[in-house]
Amino acid sequence: MTFPITRMRRMRSNPVLRSMVRETHLAPEHMIYPMFVRYGEGERRPISSMPGQFQLSIDELVKEARVAYDVGIRSLILFGIPNEKDEMGSEAYADDGIICRAIRALKEATPDLLVIADVCLCEYTSHGHCGVVHKAGEEFQVVNDLTLDLLAKTALASAKAGADVIAPSDMMDGRIGHIRIALDQDGYQDIPIFSYAAKFSSSYYGPFRDAAEGAPQFGDRSTYQMDICNGREAIREVALDIEEGADLVIVKPALPYLDIISQVRQNFPSIPIGAYNVSGEFAMIKAAAANGWLNEEKVVLETLKSIRRAGSDVILTYHAVDAARWLQG
Repeated sequence: MTFPITRMRRMRSNPVLRSMVRETHLAPEHMIYPMFVRYGEGERRPISSMPGQFQLSIDELVKEARVAYDVGIRSLILFGIPNEKDEMGSEAYADDGIICRAIRALKEATPDLLVIADVCLCEYTSHGHCGVVHKAGEEFQVVNDLTLDLLAKTALASAKAGADVIAPSDMMDGRIGHIRIALDQDGYQDIPIFSYAAKFSSSYYGPFRDAAEGAPQFGDRSTYQMDICNGREAIREVALDIEEGADLVIVKPALPYLDIISQVRQNFPSIPIGAYNVSGEFAMIKAAAANGWLNEEKVVLETLKSIRRAGSDVILTYHAVDAARWLQG
């Protein structure tokens, strides 16, 4: 008996049919908008390597957050640019620091907005590393356990200012458990932790370091961020963070690590997963679109859908506001 040709195209022949069987959906609620805040008033400083993105003073941040909210982006993550830096990154955990001020302003202006506080020291340290540094000549070491206490102080300061979520991005060992205990002991048991569980030592972060003014002044971050060649290690990192109390885990970057997102989904089917569509990924699309080499709208939406298809529940992306508008038609 000769069987007929299997006609896969039947279900692609009509836009209604294609929509009916579509496996992956993208909506504004799947996106988190990263934003940069600095001191000043009326400040909108363009970030040259990230077209359309700005360092914003708090008043302008509030305006931009309302724009995002109005197109359906209901959550954002904050990165601060302090006026002064020191070796211990003290403004990261100062009650009157730039992030705490910004959180209070955002929650007062738009109470329903979900405000996520990135917890790391690199933007606030004079050396640009994510923790306490011990330096001897040309050699240096980021001291893990001393850093944990400062990260916990940073998380608590943000929680007291009104942050809805804490997102540690430093990649110190044990920081999720340390922060969870600190939050719980201070009465913040209900604040979730979104952990950058698999954050790779990637070359795709270049534009972000311009935006946050946090590039390392010596060495690099390869002794604490993950080796780009390792996949099994990423699964172990995720498992440890979940065990310590992470409520959502983030893979960063996104596009070069779609395989990691997929593996995390397969290994941990019940944990929510985020993926950070990072500055370098954003900048590449912007540059190609500016040169007329591709259609920005179509490529952005395809990119974000591919990240969702790999298994991510939410995406941190600088495309968030534009993508939300395009999805609305």
